[in-house]
Amino acid sequence: MARKTDRPAYRCSECGWSTGKWLGRCPECHAWGTVEEVGGTPAVRTVPAARVASPALPIGQVDGAAVAARSTGVPELDRVLGGGLVPGAVVLLAGEPGVGKSTLLLDVAAKAASDSHRTLYITGEESAGQVRMRADRIGALADDLYLAAETDLASVLGQLDAVKPSLLVLDSVQTVASGEVDGAPGGMAQVREVAGALIRASKERGMSTVLVGHVTKDGAIAGPRLLEHLVDVVLHFEGDRHARLRLVRGVKNRYGATDEVGCFELHDEGITSLADPSGLFLTRRDEPVPGTCLTVTLEGRRPLVAEVQSLTVDSQIPSPRRTTSGLETSRVSMMLAVLEQRGQISALGKNDIYTATVGGVRLSEPAADLAVALALASAASGTPLPQNLVAIGEVGLAGEVRRVTGVQRRLAEASRLGFGHALVPTDSGEVPAGMRVLEVANIGEALHVLPAHRAESSGRSRARR
Repeated sequence: MARKTDRPAYRCSECGWSTGKWLGRCPECHAWGTVEEVGGTPAVRTVPAARVASPALPIGQVDGAAVAARSTGVPELDRVLGGGLVPGAVVLLAGEPGVGKSTLLLDVAAKAASDSHRTLYITGEESAGQVRMRADRIGALADDLYLAAETDLASVLGQLDAVKPSLLVLDSVQTVASGEVDGAPGGMAQVREVAGALIRASKERGMSTVLVGHVTKDGAIAGPRLLEHLVDVVLHFEGDRHARLRLVRGVKNRYGATDEVGCFELHDEGITSLADPSGLFLTRRDEPVPGTCLTVTLEGRRPLVAEVQSLTVDSQIPSPRRTTSGLETSRVSMMLAVLEQRGQISALGKNDIYTATVGGVRLSEPAADLAVALALASAASGTPLPQNLVAIGEVGLAGEVRRVTGVQRRLAEASRLGFGHALVPTDSGEVPAGMRVLEVANIGEALHVLPAHRAESSGRSRARR
């Protein structure tokens, strides 16, 4: 039985959320002015039961070998994907312009084609000649790699019928449009139609598909939020265009973990995996320098050794400068207040203070607090910290050093790279053999590693091997 009403319906052009009344702000994606009228409320129909083509099976009888992951040939991408690309899976890779998305996927496509997997690379943003020039530069040429420049959905599906690939790379999903749907390429209706058609084709053919997605100025994936719900895997490609480091983070993954991070290095010859990226975040020097401290950050489940640098100079203006790069300004300000109040370092308030990280890495987790505080104290006193020391811990406003997650993994990475001393919170558990770990309960105990503070009592610090 059908029921129809003439009441208008409204839909958000950003995320696809629908309602029966107009709103100035979408409650789903919080965008202003995106709720538009789309016509009357559709009729409600009942659907009769149909004959089952594939009867349900006990879960133990379902064949899981057909969806075994296949390596992409790029180890760091396999790490994030959970082993590789699953046949029939659809992956959405999003990132800012110029970060290296096309370079990475062209390399993946060439390696898949070299492994006897027919691959189709479709570009909607460049000509086929431009992609060929990039392939020559990075050495991504293979006999089974097919290239086409298409912006029409029907033509893309026709290319699939002609080539019959096992891997499809579409760069990008926002540039392809269907002639059967109204709206400009990249709009909500077009992106939904294009993504839906390619997902159906991937599932029917058992073809792995990688879609390139644009991002907005806020860093979110452009287009309707429905796109992220439809695909199987969502990856974010991050990196500062002025630095060599690139990170691929898993945001959604139906076939693996979402807390893995892949590290890459972008250079003139292409993009390469970094199995040991900590070297990008460290400065090699013969003698220790005041104002530097090392820490170990966790990117997902991956420990990375990073360096924090600080510089203090006499201020020439009434309001001293506070400049940060790669660190959160609010947390650096908190460390300055803690050092002045709890660490009895009064010279910081009158100086211009600059803090930064090495290699373009961003440190946002609280575990870097102790390293930031020690770097600031070292710069203020003009005395360097021990050269092979790493500092791990969150610092509270009362000056206490709090425990953080993954201390054992962090210390194991520091020990592997040759660091023999570490400052950690109390009760941090087992430590690697041969590494001297100093447990500190507050910022005052941590400052004893500086020569200027060694004259004060340090009996409360407990050292253990």
